Amino acid sequence: MVQLHVKRGDESQFLFSTSVHAQLDTVIQEITAIYNGRLKVDRICSEIPELADHGISLPPNIQGLTEEQIFELKLRDEWEEKCVPSGGPVLRKDEIGRRNGHAPNDKMKEILTRTVDEAKALISNNQVKANVCVTMEMVKQALDQLRGAVTIVYPMGLPPHDPIRMEFEEREDLSGMQASLQVMTEDECQLWWAGKEMQRGKKLQDYIGKNEKTKLVVKIQKKGQGAPAREPLVTDDQQKQMMMYYYRRQEELKKLNEADDDTHLDSEWSDRQALKKQFQGLNNIKWGPR
Repeated sequence: MVQLHVKRGDESQFLFSTSVHAQLDTVIQEITAIYNGRLKVDRICSEIPELADHGISLPPNIQGLTEEQIFELKLRDEWEEKCVPSGGPVLRKDEIGRRNGHAPNDKMKEILTRTVDEAKALISNNQVKANVCVTMEMVKQALDQLRGAVTIVYPMGLPPHDPIRMEFEEREDLSGMQASLQVMTEDECQLWWAGKEMQRGKKLQDYIGKNEKTKLVVKIQKKGQGAPAREPLVTDDQQKQMMMYYYRRQEELKKLNEADDDTHLDSEWSDRQALKKQFQGLNNIKWGPR
C-alpha cells in the first residue's frame, strides 16, 4: 500500500494508506474527512476540561452576566436542574461566566480527563512518528469515546446550546472563530506533491507510478491559496546531526593542532642512536663536573 504523509504547511497531520490505483477524487475526499474529523475531536477535547471544571454551558442570553444582572433581568437557566452530573454537583464558579459552576465531582472529572487523553492520543500527529496510519474509523472511535464519557457523567444529556452537544450533533457554529479558518471542505481541498497539484479525475499512479511501496509527503491546501512551500532538502533532525558532526570534527582538529609540536624529539626514548650508545657504553656521559 502507498503511504501518504499528509501535512498542512510545515505541520504534520497524519499518515494515510491507499493504493496507486485509487482515484484522486476518493483520496482527497477521505483525507478531507479525516482532517476535519481530527479538528472536531480537538475542539471537543478543548471544551470538555471546561465542562469538568465548571459544569454545563449557560444559555447564550445569560453568558457573561453577573449574578446581580441575572437577578435584575429575572433570567433563569431552565437546564440547571435537568442536567445534573452523576454523583451530584460540586460548586466551582466560572469567572468567565460561560458555564453554570455546577461541576462534576472528582471521580466523574477523572473519567472525562482520562477519556480526553485517550482520544487525543488516538488521532495525535505523534502517530506519524509511530508509523501508524490514521483512518476515519479511528476518528469515529475517538468521538464515540468522548460521547460515552460525557453520557456517563451527564446521563440526562447536555443542554442543546452546549458547544459539546452541538459538536456531537453536527450543529457547531464556527463563524467568527479561528477554528473556521482551519476547517476545509472537500470542494476547496487541493492535494500537492513535489510542487505540483494532483488533479482530480486522475489516479495516484499517474503521478507516482505503480510501486505500491511508495512513501510520499503530500500537502493539503485550500483552493486559491497557491502552491504550498516545498519540503526542505534536509529535515530539522538531519540538520542538527550535521551541525553536531561538524562541531565535533572542528574540536578534533583543534586538539590535533594543539598537540602538533616536536618537543618529544629531545626525549631519550626518541633517540635513534640510543641502542648503539648503550652497547658502546656512551650513555649518561656529561661534560663538566658532577
